[in-house]
Amino acid sequence: MTWSIIARDAPTGKFGIAVATKFFAVGALVPHLQAGVGAVATQALVNPFLGVNGLKLLREGKSAAEVVQALVAADQGRDHRQVHVMDVAGRTAAHTGTACIDWCGHRAGADVSLALCGEHLPAGSGDRHRLAGLTLLALLDQAPAEAPAPAPEPGSSLLEVVP
Repeated sequence: MTWSIIARDAPTGKFGIAVATKFFAVGALVPHLQAGVGAVATQALVNPFLGVNGLKLLREGKSAAEVVQALVAADQGRDHRQVHVMDVAGRTAAHTGTACIDWCGHRAGADVSLALCGEHLPAGSGDRHRLAGLTLLALLDQAPAEAPAPAPEPGSSLLEVVP
């Protein structure tokens, strides 16, 4: 199972991404974020250029929806990938490819986006009220318990940027 969450603290403008997976060195490939710009996470069949190019589009002033649309249109492997984006205003957009393995999906709300590949997407995931007050580190601890993976998650990463 792989899952990632992007969250923004609206009052401070802080962005963060947490990710957990069986894939080693996940922190070098999945999370991409820049203070004052936004955040991009790519998973399933990871393409780190989605993160690099997504941040470039966000710097150009594109919305999260425009970024996802452009990234997916240009990606020949889109059917095997997940990508989710949050722009500087906290708006989110996501794509889950039709050929992703197992069950894959995403949920989003104001200032939070969650993508998961595994057994199921936990009920209430992406609910801002449910996630309010939890830190990304707490979410990193809680998500695997909600949707247990068949084996321990050896790869995890937590990144946060401050404006």
